[in-house]
Amino acid sequence: MTPQQEREHLLREATLVVEGVLRDASNLTLRVMLQVDSSPAQDNEEQLRAVYKPMRGERPLHDFPAGSLAGREVAAYLVSAAGCWDLVPPTVLRDGPLGPGSVQWWIDQPEDVLATPGAGVVDVVRPREVQPGWLPVVRAEDADGEPLVVVHADEADVASLAVLDCVLNNADRKGSHLLRDDDGRLWGIDHGIGLHVDDKLRTVLWGWAGDPLPQADAARLAVLEQRLATDPELTAELGAVITTTEVSALLCRVRSLLEAGAFPRPPGDRYPLPWPLW
Repeated sequence: MTPQQEREHLLREATLVVEGVLRDASNLTLRVMLQVDSSPAQDNEEQLRAVYKPMRGERPLHDFPAGSLAGREVAAYLVSAAGCWDLVPPTVLRDGPLGPGSVQWWIDQPEDVLATPGAGVVDVVRPREVQPGWLPVVRAEDADGEPLVVVHADEADVASLAVLDCVLNNADRKGSHLLRDDDGRLWGIDHGIGLHVDDKLRTVLWGWAGDPLPQADAARLAVLEQRLATDPELTAELGAVITTTEVSALLCRVRSLLEAGAFPRPPGDRYPLPWPLW
């Protein structure tokens, strides 16, 4: 098995031992240890961990069906893997201590990254402090009325995640949903509010609006389009966690992005940012 397949296997088969609650999350979110045998739990530093989001802990939303967020988390992982982005940690749908829910591989971050809002990818600075290699997103003011600007890094992996968010129709790309692991690899998490049939893209990564898509991401879109159109196994996997109408809308978004060849611009008829931004 590949490392990815091994992680998926562990997520499906290991016993989930609840370690604690992540209290900043909007929905019930638990960190769990993956216990692979009946022996006593290992030292916490050696234990494999995951994030478990039981369906019963999902807060009702007016525009997403009840109990559907866990499946959307899994669908985001499937799409990321199918298009060769590999920006979403392995995620499965399974039963757990509080019933069915999504279980996603835990991403460890270095201490210096943990101390940096937005994993060093998104920041808030004074307009005069915007450095080369950073793209402005939105202007704001501090408590004294002084101007601020929200910026994000102009980096290839961040641009790839922005393209993936367009594919997923991600309605909640906050700065806190960006992680960099010990190797500096970028990951996106919290994809429960996405893959809707209506346009709901809300993101802090608007800095490339209107720019041509990176060639590597255009190639990934082409791979994903081909798989969605011809791979019954992938469409069956997606159809098990989101509706067939949402799978069709996903393919339409991929084709629209390929045809446009550019990042979309923020819509003018609705709010284009998540709230809060972190």
